[in-house]
Amino acid sequence: MTGGFQRIGGLFYLVDRNSTTFQRPEDVPNYINEAIPAFMSLVVVEWLVTKAKQEPQIRLNDCITSFSHGIMQTALGVLVRGLLLFGYGWAYQWRLFDLDWTSPLTWWLAALGIDHGYYWFHRAAHEINFIWASHQVHHSSEDYNLSTALRQSMLQRYFSFAFHLPLALVGVPQAAALVHMQFNLLYQFWIHTELVGKCGPLEWILNTPSHHRVHHGANKWCLDKNYAGVLIIWDRLYGTFEAEREDEAIAYGLVSQPQSLNVPWLQFFYFGAVFQKARSMSTWGNALRALFYGPGWFPGTPRLGDPDTFPDVRAPRAKYDPQLPLWQEVYVVVHFLVVLILNNTFISQSATFSMTTVLIFFGFIFLSIGIIGAMYDGWWWAPLVEAARCAAYVAYASVTPVTKIAMLDNTLIAYFALSTLMWVSQSLAVIRASVEAAKKD
Repeated sequence: MTGGFQRIGGLFYLVDRNSTTFQRPEDVPNYINEAIPAFMSLVVVEWLVTKAKQEPQIRLNDCITSFSHGIMQTALGVLVRGLLLFGYGWAYQWRLFDLDWTSPLTWWLAALGIDHGYYWFHRAAHEINFIWASHQVHHSSEDYNLSTALRQSMLQRYFSFAFHLPLALVGVPQAAALVHMQFNLLYQFWIHTELVGKCGPLEWILNTPSHHRVHHGANKWCLDKNYAGVLIIWDRLYGTFEAEREDEAIAYGLVSQPQSLNVPWLQFFYFGAVFQKARSMSTWGNALRALFYGPGWFPGTPRLGDPDTFPDVRAPRAKYDPQLPLWQEVYVVVHFLVVLILNNTFISQSATFSMTTVLIFFGFIFLSIGIIGAMYDGWWWAPLVEAARCAAYVAYASVTPVTKIAMLDNTLIAYFALSTLMWVSQSLAVIRASVEAAKKD
């Protein structure tokens, strides 16, 4: 699957069966990584269209946060990439049938089976509190645009793979499952937009932007609706379908919206809330229900909670929208682009890295993403950590080529050296301000 038009086709599941059929899992291309240029290009196109139409602008801070979540998901995927393959491969040993990997029936069975499994995983992610702890990050954007599709959980895939294991037992080859897991996810990119209205008769069969806008709403009527990946027929069949309303605007985000743009914190904060809720229960039974029932459950209510007690969120509601000085906003954008380069290096070269190098890359990417959010959130220690991060890069890259492109490596060393000096100066200013404040007290 090469070429720009073929990559765009993959976003709509418009792919050739013969060119997407493989015998071995290791032969399956990484369609997600191949689509990254298309993701970025379409985000820019969407921004230009919204600007031309004078519609509400795509916020830079929210867009960078969404992209950063996607970076963290792919980085962790490199670190533990063999885990999911092992699980499916183990289950496949106990298969009931030997399906021919070249058969069109196998290809279509895998496509439908993956989509059906995704529906049930997605529903479980909203109806089981400790799985919701991983999935909630995808709903944490208060905007709804193509970049929102990239706001993915680092941990979600380690819950979702179990819902595809029945296909392994039926005999769907692992390579076929891997192909359709990727295309199922790619399809869901384009439905994260407000630019596309209703899609006519396709609304009856396919998941569309209209249907998925409902799913991302915090309005009471939007909750726990439209779990589909590709085919909306599953929601219609299982009673979870809700059409978009013409008379009520959708408020995007979480019902209790966190006031932060810090990616690592957004990825993990809700796990603490779940376990705190479980610990607060007076019986073991209720403690387990706090984990396995819905996020809105409390003792004395149904499994998914009492809708009458849910906050009735309405649009418009104030958005968390911290602003940085222009110089710092420019720095964050450049910093983000550098992280993209390093993440691409990590993905493309990780197979040749030692485990120590893999951990160093992952740790540096994780810290780099965290600093962006810390700057937006105004955390006082951000300049100190940023100075240390930049200095650490210079120390490491001076003795070990990072990208293995000499000119790029030298440019990055110079960039991080200058950044170190700048943030040391900022750190000294923070320390002086703290000392002066302490003296006044």
